[in-house]
Amino acid sequence: MRVHVGGPTVSVLAFRGMSLFETGIVTEVFGLPRPEFDVPWYELRICAPTSAPVPVVGGATLHPGGGLAELAAADTVIVPGVESVHADPAPAVLDALRSAHERGARILSICSGAFALAAAGLLDGRHATTHWRYAGVFRARFPHVELDPDVLYLADGDVWTSAGSAAGLDLCLHVVRTDHGAAIANAVARRLVVQPHRDGGQAQFIEAPMPADASDDRIAASLTWALAHLSEPLTLPALARQAHMSPRTYLRHFTRATGTSPIRWLLRQRVQASLALLETTDAPIEQIAATVGFETPVTYRHHFANAMRTSPSAYRQAFRSRV
Repeated sequence: MRVHVGGPTVSVLAFRGMSLFETGIVTEVFGLPRPEFDVPWYELRICAPTSAPVPVVGGATLHPGGGLAELAAADTVIVPGVESVHADPAPAVLDALRSAHERGARILSICSGAFALAAAGLLDGRHATTHWRYAGVFRARFPHVELDPDVLYLADGDVWTSAGSAAGLDLCLHVVRTDHGAAIANAVARRLVVQPHRDGGQAQFIEAPMPADASDDRIAASLTWALAHLSEPLTLPALARQAHMSPRTYLRHFTRATGTSPIRWLLRQRVQASLALLETTDAPIEQIAATVGFETPVTYRHHFANAMRTSPSAYRQAFRSRV
């Protein structure tokens, strides 16, 4: 990715009838100055097919700062949605996306924005996701895309997609994590008062959620305790004791609250905790594995590869080559 003196550029597509929430996510992560970080931060520009004001949800209008040429010229191009999941965007928009991709830009979509990427041919043969409610329409229109509607986001090469609305925030934080490491991504997440990484997939949101009750607070307390004790052996009974529940009851409430199992949650948290150690220390892989609670380096490498699609050593080398 090209790096400019003022920081890498990010463009986001504006379109008629859009909700400002998805664009607001992008603005919060990439558009606000971050002088507290000793890295060149991003330069954000909102772009549209024409210079005319863009009507958005709620009766307001948006005045974009750039056109499709500026959209295609950015280092990272983000499509936060489409006007209709049943029709392609304008040919000029698709041409701009193809041009950006051919030039080597990183292309992202939020929610229904995956339809624009697919219409441009950028998702053929790739793994992608979109909002679960659009899965049937997406599969029918784009059978050459490997759709996974259960995940919050997917990064397949230089084309990244995310699920509905709020999952765009997960994807944007993943961009920051990829570009600048876990420590900076975690700091941005804290300023946004969100989790640096959400476990589970969007399948947990398909059915109507059950009313919150006191058990949710007990599950949250057990997770906080677990994060403070990652280096220790953590079992389902130990977590259940922290929540003052039986293991069977705890498992049921945990799955409902997080969309995943305790063991999968722990594995992900341990891998995430290891990122900062890989980025900021020269500690051997064996020591890092033990520090974050893996029984053996082999187990650590296996689960790291499953989560990050690379090895701990390769991640460390790639991160240090970027900074």
